[in-house]
Amino acid sequence: MSLNTPDVIVIGGGTGGYSTALRAASLGLDVVLVERDKVGGTCLHRGCIPSKAMLHAAELVDGIAEARERWGVKATLDSVDWPALAATRDDIVVRNHKGVEAHLAHAGVRVVRGSARLTGTRTVRVEDVRDDSTPGVHDFTARRGIVLATGSRPRVLPGLTPDGRRVVTSDDALFAPGLPASVLVLGGGAIGVEYASFHRSMGAEVTLVEAADRIVPLEDADVSRHLTRGLKKRGIDVRAGARLLDAEVLENGVRARVRTARGETRTVEAERLLVAVGRAPVTEGLDLAAAGLTADERGFVVPADWSRLETAAAGIHVVGDLLPPPSLGLAHASFAEGLLVAETLAGLASPPVEYAAVPRVTYSSPQTASVGLGEAEARARGHEVDVGTMPLTAVAKGMVHGQGGMVKVVTEAGGGQVLGVHLVGPHVSEMIAESQLIVGWDAQPSDVARHVHAHPTLSEAVGEVFLTLAGRGLHQQ
Repeated sequence: MSLNTPDVIVIGGGTGGYSTALRAASLGLDVVLVERDKVGGTCLHRGCIPSKAMLHAAELVDGIAEARERWGVKATLDSVDWPALAATRDDIVVRNHKGVEAHLAHAGVRVVRGSARLTGTRTVRVEDVRDDSTPGVHDFTARRGIVLATGSRPRVLPGLTPDGRRVVTSDDALFAPGLPASVLVLGGGAIGVEYASFHRSMGAEVTLVEAADRIVPLEDADVSRHLTRGLKKRGIDVRAGARLLDAEVLENGVRARVRTARGETRTVEAERLLVAVGRAPVTEGLDLAAAGLTADERGFVVPADWSRLETAAAGIHVVGDLLPPPSLGLAHASFAEGLLVAETLAGLASPPVEYAAVPRVTYSSPQTASVGLGEAEARARGHEVDVGTMPLTAVAKGMVHGQGGMVKVVTEAGGGQVLGVHLVGPHVSEMIAESQLIVGWDAQPSDVARHVHAHPTLSEAVGEVFLTLAGRGLHQQ
C-alpha cells in the first residue's frame, strides 16, 4: 500500500487521536497520525498528567500539616523545592510521552509531524513535515476515513492577555516561574478549583471567582455546597456569583476589580491571575469548508450521527474536545470515542458512548466524583426521584480522614433504577468506578444492596446509602 494512501488519517495526536490510531491499527488498518506538536496532547503535556502530579505533591504537603496538627506526629516542612518538584513532574510526563510513542510505533502507526488541513472528504494536505520524509508538503488520501481530533485551547478574556508570568492560563500555570504567594483564580469549574486547591496547599492566599451562582456548576448542587465548604475550611476565599470587572497588570502582580454576588465592588491584588474559564475547540487551519463542513457558533464540529460520531461529510469522524455536549471534554471520554470511531471505520458494530455513564472528577482537596444525573437535572427531565445521602464522617474511615464529604444517590422513585451517584471527600476519584457500573448497568438499589462492602472503608458509605434506599439500612433513619 502506498505511504500516501492509508486506510485512516487521524489529525491530532492527543488522547482521542492516539486512542483512535492505536485501536484502528490493532484491527489491521493502515493508519497515519498527523501531529504538529507532541503526541499526547494537552492532557499529557499541559493538563491531566502534570497537574495531577503537582496535586499529589500538594497532598503530601497537606499531609505534613495534618500529621503535626491532628495526629501528634512532629513533622515539619522546611520548604518546597520548586525546581525539584517540577523535575519530577516533567520526568513523569516524559516517560508517559515515550510510552505513547512506543505504543504507536509498535502498532505500526505512522506519525507524521506537521500541520494538516482538509482538501476534500478523503484528502489531507500536511505542511512542514518533520519526520524521516522529505520536508515540505505531502498529500494523503484516506481509503476509509478521516478522524478530526485537534483538541482545544484555553479560552481567554477580552483585554486580558496571558503573559505566562502574571496572567496565566491553565495550559501554562504549572510552568510559570516559582510559587506565588497569592493567586486570583477566575473560573470555578473543575480546572479552576484544582488550581485553587493546589496553590492553597503550597501556601498561597487564594481567591476563587466563579460567575455562576455556585462553583462546579455542572455538578449536583449538594456537591457544590460540600466542596465550597471544604475549600473555605482550607482558607480559600470562594466567590460564586461574582464577575471580573477589569484587571491591571502591575510590576509585581495583578490588581483586579470583582463585582460580588451582592453587587459590591471588591479589589483583589495577587501575584498571579489564573484564567480558567473553559476551553475552546481548535479548528483553525483545518479548512473544514473544503470537506463541506462548518463549525457551529461555539466552534464545535457537530456529528450528524452521534452513534458513529460521523459528520455530515460521510467518512469524516470527530472525537475529543471538538465535540459539543453531551460529550464531556474529558480525556477518558475521548478514549471511548476513539475506540468507537476506530471500530466503526474497521466495519465493526461498536456500541455508542453512553455519556451519562462517564464519570466526572475534580482532583481538588476535597475531591469530587460523580456519574449520571444530579437531583435537579433528574427532576427537570421528568423523573420522580428518591434521594439517599450520607456524610462520609458517619463511617469510621471517614472519621480517620477527617475531611468531611458526603455520598448522594439519586434513583427513580419506589426503588427504580439508579440515575446518579455523587461523592465529595478524600480519594473519591478512586471510588467512582463502582458507581459507573451501577449507573451504566441500570442497576436498582436492591441490586447493589446485596453486595457487601469492605469495612472499614470509605466506600462502605456508598453501600450504606444503597442499603437504606433498598429499605435495609442500619445506620440511617
